[in-house]
Amino acid sequence: MNKFNLVVKENSNTLKFQQLVDAIIDSISRNQLKQGDLLPSVNKVMKDSQLSRDTVFKAYAELKKRGVVESVPNRGYFVTKNSIKVFLFLDTFKAYKEVLYGAFLKHLPKNISVDLHFHHYNIDVFEKIITESLDKYSKFIIMNFDNKKVPGIINLIPKDQLLIIDWKIHSTKTQSTVYQNFGDSVYNCFQKNMDKIRKYNEFVFLYPTFTYHPKVVIEYFEKFCVENNLKHSVIYDLEKFRIKKNGLYFLVSDRTLANFLDQCSEKGFEPGREVGVISYNETPMKKYVKNGITVISTDFKLMGEKAAEFVVAGEPIQFEVPTTLKLRSSI
Repeated sequence: MNKFNLVVKENSNTLKFQQLVDAIIDSISRNQLKQGDLLPSVNKVMKDSQLSRDTVFKAYAELKKRGVVESVPNRGYFVTKNSIKVFLFLDTFKAYKEVLYGAFLKHLPKNISVDLHFHHYNIDVFEKIITESLDKYSKFIIMNFDNKKVPGIINLIPKDQLLIIDWKIHSTKTQSTVYQNFGDSVYNCFQKNMDKIRKYNEFVFLYPTFTYHPKVVIEYFEKFCVENNLKHSVIYDLEKFRIKKNGLYFLVSDRTLANFLDQCSEKGFEPGREVGVISYNETPMKKYVKNGITVISTDFKLMGEKAAEFVVAGEPIQFEVPTTLKLRSSI
């Protein structure tokens, strides 16, 4: 008996064999197919779904490769493992999120599949995708953002299935979190590198209006500067951003980093000499740009590994991922 629902989408970007793989894994995640169940024969799937023999064999071979099913001569294919289907909800896909995503996938067993979604800080998209996904996944890994409707939406997810990552905002003490600290960690990174910061006449934080970076960073930036008697300022309007000789600039957006480097080129300034820059969030290229851009960053690789640990172990977790300053030639 066919216990999974496969509607082949002819115009889908997903190959037909992958549609079959996804349908079977989804049925296992929903307990419609259980360990020991016999899958429909190749001939039956061909007849019911109008798929070619090669397509069905390819799908079953992929499931076997993942260890989800096993074949028994003259009997057919059986479910051998309970497959876990994971919902991963990121804000946007940037270079450092790719590091997180890669580490997350690398540390998951083959019988666990992941569906990746993005909300782009749109609360309507956030709510729609989560509410439509509640009964479809075993685990939910979600990046929250600052919106008053977020708590009510994520509270629809059972606590044992939910992990909040990156930003702890709108989480409760009973919800699992793997997060970075945007306040004390930034302050401490600056404090440990005071000798480099004092080389410059002014410490400038560019916090553009288009960023969703947590505003608590502004509070701890100003706290650091005031306590250490440093001349400083916060600029919110990118149009008013003009670099000056002997200025040190703290940037939380890669778009503003590009703007900074353009101005350096126009004025003939070399980062680390006439001006300094500290960029937020490590990316693979920053160590090579202009002989190296100094960054404050959490360990996104470790964040991905810890998220995978939550999925595999199924145990509650509260883990603060360390944030460090990686000193390079730009200051």
